[in-house]
Amino acid sequence: MWGLVRLLLAWLGGWGCMGRLAAPARAWAGSRGAPEPSLLRTRRSWVWNQFFVIEEYAGPEPVLIGKLHSDVDRGEGRTKYLLSGEGAGTVFVIDEATGNIHVTKSLDREEKAQYVLLAQAVDRASNRPLEPPSEFIIKVQDINDNPPIFPLGPYHATVPEMSNVGTSVIQVTAHDADDPSYGNSAKLVYTVLDGLPFFSVDPQTGVVRTAIPNMDRETQEEFLVVIQAKDMGGHMGGLSGSTTVTVTLSDVNDNPPKFPQSLYQFSVVETAGPGTLVGRLRAQDPDLGDNALMAYSILDGEGSEAFSISTDSQGRDGLLTVRKPLDFETRRAYSFRVEATNTLIDPAYLRRGPFKDVASVRVAVQDAPEPPAFTQAAYHLAVPENKAPGTLVGQVSATDLDSPASPIRYSILPHSDLERCFSIEPEDGTIRTAVPLDREARVWHNLTVLATELGEESWGRGASSLHRPCRSPVISSMVQPPLDSSAQASRVQVAIQTLDENDNAPQLAEPYDTFVCDSAVPGQLIQVIQALDRDEVGNNSHVSFHGPLGPDANFTVRDNRDGSASLLLPSRPAPPRQAPYLVPIELWDWGQPVLSSTATVTVSVCRCRPDGSVASCRPEAQLSPAGLSTGALLAIVTCVGTLLALVVLFVALRRQKQEALMVLEEEDVRENIITYDDEGGGEEDTEAFDISALQNPDGAAPPAPGAPARRDVLPWARAPRQPRPPGPADVAQLLALRLREADEDPSVPPYDSVQVYGYEGRGSSCGSLSSLGSGSEIGGAPGPAEPLDDWGPLFRTLAELYGAKEPPAP
Repeated sequence: MWGLVRLLLAWLGGWGCMGRLAAPARAWAGSRGAPEPSLLRTRRSWVWNQFFVIEEYAGPEPVLIGKLHSDVDRGEGRTKYLLSGEGAGTVFVIDEATGNIHVTKSLDREEKAQYVLLAQAVDRASNRPLEPPSEFIIKVQDINDNPPIFPLGPYHATVPEMSNVGTSVIQVTAHDADDPSYGNSAKLVYTVLDGLPFFSVDPQTGVVRTAIPNMDRETQEEFLVVIQAKDMGGHMGGLSGSTTVTVTLSDVNDNPPKFPQSLYQFSVVETAGPGTLVGRLRAQDPDLGDNALMAYSILDGEGSEAFSISTDSQGRDGLLTVRKPLDFETRRAYSFRVEATNTLIDPAYLRRGPFKDVASVRVAVQDAPEPPAFTQAAYHLAVPENKAPGTLVGQVSATDLDSPASPIRYSILPHSDLERCFSIEPEDGTIRTAVPLDREARVWHNLTVLATELGEESWGRGASSLHRPCRSPVISSMVQPPLDSSAQASRVQVAIQTLDENDNAPQLAEPYDTFVCDSAVPGQLIQVIQALDRDEVGNNSHVSFHGPLGPDANFTVRDNRDGSASLLLPSRPAPPRQAPYLVPIELWDWGQPVLSSTATVTVSVCRCRPDGSVASCRPEAQLSPAGLSTGALLAIVTCVGTLLALVVLFVALRRQKQEALMVLEEEDVRENIITYDDEGGGEEDTEAFDISALQNPDGAAPPAPGAPARRDVLPWARAPRQPRPPGPADVAQLLALRLREADEDPSVPPYDSVQVYGYEGRGSSCGSLSSLGSGSEIGGAPGPAEPLDDWGPLFRTLAELYGAKEPPAP
């Protein structure tokens, strides 16, 4: 088709040039002395239009793209046409006699869009120019042979979380090497292949925008969007190219702070000076960076007079310190409220607030008349979780300022360790774990260690001997045993941090019960699955997903490498069935040791409307009869099954009884008499066979006249036989005749009967092959008078089996 179009264009261009060459040819002839009118003006000898050739054409023969012709050429063969310039002689050739221009090879417009050539007509004998040389252009016409490409891809973009629908993310640009001025070969249309419904793209400009509101970074931080550019205006048959855009959600302050516990209890000795650390408080905020910075303040006046709170250098923890000297005899405890507030609040998200939280704090003041002094104002220790009881945590040390040689006894104040998670050596202040710790239950343990002089530590030692499961702190009404008035004691705050170990297998963030349309295409996204790991070392961004494998898997799971996975349809759609599919998914973390768990996602195959909404997810309801519930159907099925079981049991009993009777009958030899009523087709007294069918048709009796009888009763007289056709007997004709007689004979019973034909025809030298009339012994060979070898090639196999002569002995 393209070859015909190019040929037509080439001929039209050539004849258009020929029409313009006539007048210049006459002008050239006038300049050589021919008589011409005086008013004839001189014009250019050659005027050329552009020639066109379609690129990438690879036909078997050179393609004609134009024709040169001069009025001087009278068809006598004296004119020779010459062609020079770009590609002349290699890409373009000219027939010197006719002026036809052909292209000899496939051209690529992207390599060279046009060729400038010079045409000239000369005398064949003298090479004298007959026409002035003229320049013309051959343009390569474009076809759609280049797909769009994204030279700057893949792309990376960032957009704030919770952005409104239509927020611009990035603009992608594809380039098409085809000619944009010709047809739609370079007209591009952009579409989203992967990333719906979160993002959309402008089909003309390639601007990627958000498509849904309230995308939460804490739920999913990164998205992979695949953008396709298709030429031909996006119509069928166009070429396409794709690129990926990795979109990261930047954090905004959309989560208020939250205290993990409502009550914090601390204790401080009355001798602690201003600035002494009492304890740490921390409100949790899932935001990042500056959006998670907090400021702490004391709301009650009595608490703010005795204590102050400040934020640590990281901007996350609140440090509660002593503001003024404390007096145990004046006041033994302080109760107040502490508020945590985000320092940077975005007005656009105030509706998700308030961005603050309040917790209660109780600080007990401990009596310490001339107490021993600890070597540190506060201790910060750490111990891994899940360690066996007796694991060393650290050591505190204190000395008696009045008498350095006096022994000091250490104990843990019971109200600071209500769960009895730790024990301390009374002699040297070594702190050890009393039970295995769980970081996921509690990260910080704020202990108050008491140092007393010898003889005043018995209640503390007893308090540390009771071990119970270590859980989050609770309010206790336990009365602390009073110290003796002569006791010399001091207290220090010991903050013990529980270090994380990988002891929690990852789990699904929530139970997933989703659906898929029965018309879904292979590869369609069904559900994005989020994982949750309570451990710090195996956080959510380092969870691997493994789904069903193999060619028989109904669904596939693709790990998104960001703590989530996509549940997809495989290349083969899931067969519909009544019960939902239970898709097993294995989750692995990256901790040491690696832990895993198996979860199940329930997927129902539903009928959907054209807009994608669910029409029905209970195919079993369509199969049930109208007006019958599931319980009724189960009752019916149960009854049918019971009846079938009874029938099978009855048949089995009958068969067992019959087998027993048959055994008895076989044992009774007196009744083992078998009677044969069928005596064969050759007996005259057998009514089941027509004995005349076995006789020679030449000796058959003539048929008896009479009217045909009814077919449903046994007639008294037999039907007359039809006469055999004259001439030599033929087996095929005989069989057809007997078959027709049997079909038309009214005396033939309606049930099947066996017709035996013993007549074998005439003309065979071997005679009858029946063993009934054979004179030789069974299995013996024919007599020597007529060997089987003389019967011809048709009996060669029989001769080899029965009559072949043995080869002579050597």
